[in-house]
Formats: sequence, structure tokens, C-alpha cells
Amino acid sequence: MKISIICVGKIKEDFFKKAAAEYGKRLSRYCKLNIMEVADEKTPEGAGEAAINRIKEKEGERILRLIGDDMYVIALAIDGNMMDSPELAGHIEHLGIMGKGHIAFIIGGSLGLSAQVLKRADEILSFSKMTFPHQLMRVILLEQIYRSYRIIHGEPYHK
Repeated sequence: MKISIICVGKIKEDFFKKAAAEYGKRLSRYCKLNIMEVADEKTPEGAGEAAINRIKEKEGERILRLIGDDMYVIALAIDGNMMDSPELAGHIEHLGIMGKGHIAFIIGGSLGLSAQVLKRADEILSFSKMTFPHQLMRVILLEQIYRSYRIIHGEPYHK
């Protein structure tokens, strides 16, 4: 199976880079992982709703250009469906059984995802009602995908 993570912005902190690289290395025995980054827009101080929507639209256009027709798209957003780790593992396994050979997870920037990206998504997943920095969310997502594959293969993993 192919797993793509399409995300807004680059990882700046070295400790996040190392964590993401470690999970990428661990995942290499289970799937073909591809991380694609799109540029984030600068948000001016005191930006209004119209400016925020324009920023999300620009970032969204960049995201949409990377989404292939063969991808099953899971957008990460606060108001999405929540799953625990075994449910996510079962869902990934089920998607593979159903012939979805390429799953793309989408992580938005600091303002979230555009309406167009959410509309294109096959589903919306929430990790929490809390807000996480997108750099940290990438590491959390990678860890949960890795955990999912360990569960799918019946392999032990810390709880």
C-alpha cells in the first residue's frame, strides 16, 4: 500500500524532523511512504475572515494539485470523525481490502483546510478537539500509521 501525507509547511525544528524520519524508517517495511509539502502562506497580524479564507484557498489549491485520482483522501480536521488506534488500524486494513491502494492524509496549515480540500476528501478524521501545531501533527500521524500497521500484523507495540 502507498501512504502519502500532504501537508502545509515544512518541519523547522530538528527534534520533529528526527521523529518524523524515525517513523518513516519504521514504516518502510509496511508501506511506501511519501511526504509532500506545500508552501504555507504568511498570515498578517489581525487578518480578517476574508484574508484567512484567501490564505486557506491558496494553500488548498497547492494541496489539490498533489491529489491524484487514485488516492483515497483522508483530511485531518477538528470536526472530523474520531477513532481510537485499533479502529484506525482496522480502517486502513479495510481500505486495502476494498482495493484502495493509495491513501493520502492531508494536514492543513495553522488556519486549517480550505472548503475545497474538505469537499475533495473521501472522509474527515479528527485526532482530538484540541488544536496541534501542524509540525507535531505530522509526527503524531506518522506514529499512528505505524501503530496501525503493527496492530494489523499482530505485532506488539507499547500501549
